[in-house]
Amino acid sequence: MTCWYEGPLAAFDTETTGVDVETDRIVSAAVVVQDAPGSRPRVTRWLVNPGVPVPAGATAVHGLTDEHLQRNGRWPSPVMDEIARELAEQAAAGRPLVVMNAPFDLTLLDRELRRHRASTLDHWFETKPLRVLDPRVLDKHLDRYRKGRRTLTDLCAHYGVVLEGAHDAAADALASMDVVRAVGRRFPARLERLSPAELHTLQAVWHAAQARGLQAWFARSGSEEAVDPAWPLRPDLQAAA
Repeated sequence: MTCWYEGPLAAFDTETTGVDVETDRIVSAAVVVQDAPGSRPRVTRWLVNPGVPVPAGATAVHGLTDEHLQRNGRWPSPVMDEIARELAEQAAAGRPLVVMNAPFDLTLLDRELRRHRASTLDHWFETKPLRVLDPRVLDKHLDRYRKGRRTLTDLCAHYGVVLEGAHDAAADALASMDVVRAVGRRFPARLERLSPAELHTLQAVWHAAQARGLQAWFARSGSEEAVDPAWPLRPDLQAAA
Protein backbone atom coordinates (compact mmCIF):
# COMPACT_ATOMS: atom_id res chain seq x y z
CA MET A 1 0.00 0.00 0.00
CA THR A 2 1.34 3.43 -1.00
CA CYS A 3 2.12 5.74 1.91
CA TRP A 4 0.35 9.09 1.84
CA TYR A 5 3.60 10.97 1.21
CA GLU A 6 4.20 8.91 -1.95
CA GLY A 7 0.66 9.39 -3.23
CA PRO A 8 -1.51 12.23 -4.55
CA LEU A 9 -1.14 15.58 -2.82
CA ALA A 10 -2.33 19.14 -3.40
CA ALA A 11 -0.63 22.30 -2.13
CA PHE A 12 -1.80 25.88 -1.61
CA ASP A 13 0.08 29.13 -1.18
CA THR A 14 -0.58 32.87 -1.32
CA GLU A 15 1.31 36.12 -1.72
CA THR A 16 -0.13 39.06 0.19
CA THR A 17 0.00 42.75 1.04
CA GLY A 18 1.50 41.96 4.47
CA VAL A 19 1.54 39.60 7.44
CA ASP A 20 -1.62 40.60 9.36
CA VAL A 21 -4.24 37.96 8.62
CA GLU A 22 -7.05 40.24 9.82
CA THR A 23 -6.32 43.24 7.61
CA ASP A 24 -3.96 42.27 4.80
CA ARG A 25 -5.09 40.98 1.42
CA ILE A 26 -4.24 38.22 -1.04
CA VAL A 27 -2.59 39.43 -4.26
CA SER A 28 -1.79 36.04 -5.79
CA ALA A 29 -2.51 32.41 -5.03
CA ALA A 30 -1.84 28.98 -6.48
CA VAL A 31 -3.00 25.40 -6.06
CA VAL A 32 -0.62 22.68 -7.23
CA VAL A 33 -1.76 19.07 -7.65
CA GLN A 34 0.60 16.13 -8.08
CA ASP A 35 -0.50 12.51 -8.42
CA ALA A 36 2.86 11.00 -7.40
CA PRO A 37 6.42 12.14 -6.67
CA GLY A 38 8.14 13.26 -9.85
CA SER A 39 4.94 13.39 -11.90
CA ARG A 40 4.05 16.57 -13.76
CA PRO A 41 2.21 18.95 -11.41
CA ARG A 42 -1.02 20.65 -12.44
CA VAL A 43 -1.00 24.31 -11.46
CA THR A 44 -3.89 26.76 -11.09
CA ARG A 45 -2.94 30.40 -10.50
CA TRP A 46 -4.83 33.53 -9.52
CA LEU A 47 -3.72 37.16 -9.67
CA VAL A 48 -5.77 39.59 -7.59
CA ASN A 49 -6.28 43.34 -7.60
CA PRO A 50 -6.76 43.67 -3.83
CA GLY A 51 -8.42 47.08 -3.96
CA VAL A 52 -5.90 48.51 -1.49
CA PRO A 53 -2.34 49.79 -1.97
CA VAL A 54 0.42 47.21 -1.90
CA PRO A 55 3.17 48.34 0.49
CA ALA A 56 6.65 48.67 -0.94
CA GLY A 57 7.91 46.09 1.56
CA ALA A 58 5.47 43.49 0.23
CA THR A 59 6.37 44.27 -3.37
CA ALA A 60 10.04 43.83 -2.47
CA VAL A 61 9.22 40.27 -1.39
CA HIS A 62 7.00 39.01 -4.21
CA GLY A 63 7.60 41.58 -6.96
CA LEU A 64 3.92 42.41 -7.54
CA THR A 65 3.32 46.15 -7.88
CA ASP A 66 0.13 48.18 -7.64
CA GLU A 67 0.34 48.99 -11.34
CA HIS A 68 0.75 45.36 -12.36
CA LEU A 69 -2.11 44.16 -10.16
CA GLN A 70 -4.45 46.92 -11.26
CA ARG A 71 -3.73 46.12 -14.90
CA ASN A 72 -3.70 42.32 -14.71
CA GLY A 73 -5.37 41.28 -11.46
CA ARG A 74 -9.01 40.27 -11.06
CA TRP A 75 -11.44 41.53 -8.46
CA PRO A 76 -11.23 39.59 -5.19
CA SER A 77 -14.82 38.38 -4.90
CA PRO A 78 -14.89 35.83 -7.76
CA VAL A 79 -11.28 34.81 -7.12
CA MET A 80 -11.90 33.93 -3.46
CA ASP A 81 -14.89 31.84 -4.49
CA GLU A 82 -12.81 30.01 -7.09
CA ILE A 83 -9.98 29.32 -4.64
CA ALA A 84 -12.32 27.97 -1.98
CA ARG A 85 -14.11 25.84 -4.59
CA GLU A 86 -10.78 24.42 -5.81
CA LEU A 87 -9.70 23.51 -2.27
CA ALA A 88 -13.07 21.88 -1.65
CA GLU A 89 -12.67 19.84 -4.83
CA GLN A 90 -9.28 18.61 -3.65
CA ALA A 91 -10.80 17.58 -0.32
CA ALA A 92 -13.64 15.80 -2.11
CA ALA A 93 -11.08 13.94 -4.24
CA GLY A 94 -9.35 12.76 -1.05
CA ARG A 95 -6.13 14.67 -1.63
CA PRO A 96 -4.44 16.06 1.50
CA LEU A 97 -3.64 19.75 1.21
CA VAL A 98 -0.09 20.90 1.94
CA VAL A 99 0.06 24.44 3.35
CA MET A 100 3.27 25.87 4.78
CA ASN A 101 2.38 27.76 7.98
CA ALA A 102 -1.28 26.93 7.40
CA PRO A 103 -2.78 29.36 9.95
CA PHE A 104 -1.46 32.26 7.89
CA ASP A 105 -2.68 31.33 4.38
CA LEU A 106 -5.92 29.64 5.40
CA THR A 107 -6.91 32.38 7.85
CA LEU A 108 -6.20 35.03 5.23
CA LEU A 109 -8.41 33.16 2.77
CA ASP A 110 -11.14 32.85 5.39
CA ARG A 111 -11.05 36.59 6.08
CA GLU A 112 -11.15 37.38 2.36
CA LEU A 113 -14.19 35.13 1.98
CA ARG A 114 -15.89 36.92 4.87
CA ARG A 115 -14.93 40.31 3.42
CA HIS A 116 -15.94 39.72 -0.19
CA ARG A 117 -18.37 36.75 -0.16
CA ALA A 118 -20.11 36.93 3.25
CA SER A 119 -18.94 33.33 3.63
CA THR A 120 -16.37 31.35 5.60
CA LEU A 121 -13.74 28.79 4.70
CA ASP A 122 -15.33 26.22 7.01
CA HIS A 123 -18.54 26.45 4.97
CA TRP A 124 -16.78 24.78 2.03
CA PHE A 125 -15.78 21.74 4.06
CA GLU A 126 -19.01 20.86 5.83
CA THR A 127 -19.44 17.59 3.90
CA LYS A 128 -15.82 16.66 3.19
CA PRO A 129 -13.29 17.85 5.79
CA LEU A 130 -10.04 19.48 4.79
CA ARG A 131 -6.95 17.40 5.66
CA VAL A 132 -3.97 19.72 6.01
CA LEU A 133 -0.28 18.80 6.07
CA ASP A 134 1.87 21.67 7.35
CA PRO A 135 5.60 21.09 6.74
CA ARG A 136 6.53 23.61 9.41
CA VAL A 137 4.51 21.85 12.12
CA LEU A 138 5.63 18.39 11.02
CA ASP A 139 9.31 19.34 10.94
CA LYS A 140 9.21 21.14 14.30
CA HIS A 141 7.58 18.11 15.95
CA LEU A 142 9.68 15.40 14.35
CA ASP A 143 13.03 17.21 14.66
CA ARG A 144 12.28 19.52 17.56
CA TYR A 145 15.82 19.97 18.89
CA ARG A 146 17.39 21.08 15.61
CA LYS A 147 18.80 24.61 15.81
CA GLY A 148 18.00 27.32 13.30
CA ARG A 149 15.10 28.91 11.49
CA ARG A 150 12.34 26.92 9.79
CA THR A 151 11.15 29.09 6.95
CA LEU A 152 10.31 27.39 3.67
CA THR A 153 13.75 28.32 2.33
CA ASP A 154 15.39 26.80 5.41
CA LEU A 155 13.34 23.60 5.17
CA CYS A 156 14.14 23.24 1.46
CA ALA A 157 17.85 23.54 2.22
CA HIS A 158 17.63 21.05 5.08
CA TYR A 159 15.69 18.42 3.13
CA GLY A 160 17.46 18.91 -0.20
CA VAL A 161 14.45 20.37 -2.02
CA VAL A 162 15.04 22.72 -4.95
CA LEU A 163 13.13 26.01 -4.58
CA GLU A 164 13.13 27.96 -7.83
CA GLY A 165 11.45 31.37 -7.81
CA ALA A 166 10.83 31.77 -4.06
CA HIS A 167 7.85 33.97 -3.15
CA ASP A 168 5.97 32.96 -6.26
CA ALA A 169 2.82 31.24 -4.99
CA ALA A 170 3.07 28.25 -7.34
CA ALA A 171 6.81 27.75 -6.73
CA ASP A 172 6.35 27.94 -2.97
CA ALA A 173 3.37 25.55 -3.06
CA LEU A 174 5.31 22.95 -5.06
CA ALA A 175 8.35 23.29 -2.79
CA SER A 176 6.15 22.86 0.29
CA MET A 177 4.76 19.67 -1.20
CA ASP A 178 8.25 18.36 -1.92
CA VAL A 179 9.30 19.15 1.66
CA VAL A 180 6.35 17.20 3.06
CA ARG A 181 7.26 14.21 0.92
CA ALA A 182 10.88 14.52 2.11
CA VAL A 183 9.76 14.71 5.75
CA GLY A 184 7.76 11.52 5.24
CA ARG A 185 10.76 9.72 3.82
CA ARG A 186 13.02 11.03 6.60
CA PHE A 187 10.69 9.80 9.37
CA PRO A 188 8.82 6.81 7.89
CA ALA A 189 8.60 4.87 11.18
CA ARG A 190 6.72 7.75 12.77
CA LEU A 191 4.51 8.76 9.85
CA GLU A 192 3.73 5.91 7.44
CA ARG A 193 1.11 4.29 9.67
CA LEU A 194 -0.75 7.55 10.25
CA SER A 195 -3.48 8.61 7.85
CA PRO A 196 -3.77 12.25 6.70
CA ALA A 197 -6.90 12.54 8.87
CA GLU A 198 -5.00 11.34 11.93
CA LEU A 199 -2.11 13.65 11.12
CA HIS A 200 -4.47 16.60 10.74
CA THR A 201 -5.73 16.04 14.29
CA LEU A 202 -2.25 15.48 15.68
CA GLN A 203 -0.84 18.61 14.04
CA ALA A 204 -3.42 20.75 15.83
CA VAL A 205 -2.09 19.37 19.13
CA TRP A 206 1.54 19.69 18.08
CA HIS A 207 1.10 23.27 16.88
CA ALA A 208 -0.59 24.27 20.13
CA ALA A 209 2.35 22.84 22.10
CA GLN A 210 4.80 24.61 19.80
CA ALA A 211 2.91 27.87 20.29
CA ARG A 212 3.03 27.52 24.07
CA GLY A 213 6.77 26.92 23.91
CA LEU A 214 7.30 29.97 21.71
CA GLN A 215 5.09 32.09 23.95
CA ALA A 216 7.16 31.06 26.97
CA TRP A 217 10.34 31.97 25.10
CA PHE A 218 8.92 35.40 24.25
CA ALA A 219 8.00 35.91 27.91
CA ARG A 220 11.52 35.06 29.03
CA SER A 221 12.88 37.48 26.44
CA GLY A 222 10.66 40.29 27.70
CA SER A 223 8.51 40.37 24.55
CA GLU A 224 4.74 40.88 24.72
CA GLU A 225 4.17 39.31 21.31
CA ALA A 226 1.24 36.86 21.38
CA VAL A 227 1.35 33.45 19.68
CA ASP A 228 -1.97 32.00 18.49
CA PRO A 229 -2.22 28.25 19.25
CA ALA A 230 -5.04 27.64 16.74
CA TRP A 231 -4.31 25.43 13.72
CA PRO A 232 -4.95 25.22 10.79
CA LEU A 233 -7.36 28.17 10.97
CA ARG A 234 -7.50 30.95 13.51
CA PRO A 235 -10.96 31.77 14.88
CA ASP A 236 -12.61 35.03 13.85
CA LEU A 237 -12.69 36.87 17.16
CA GLN A 238 -14.86 39.67 15.76
CA ALA A 239 -17.52 37.19 14.64
CA ALA A 240 -17.43 35.45 18.02
CA ALA A 241 -17.76 38.72 19.96
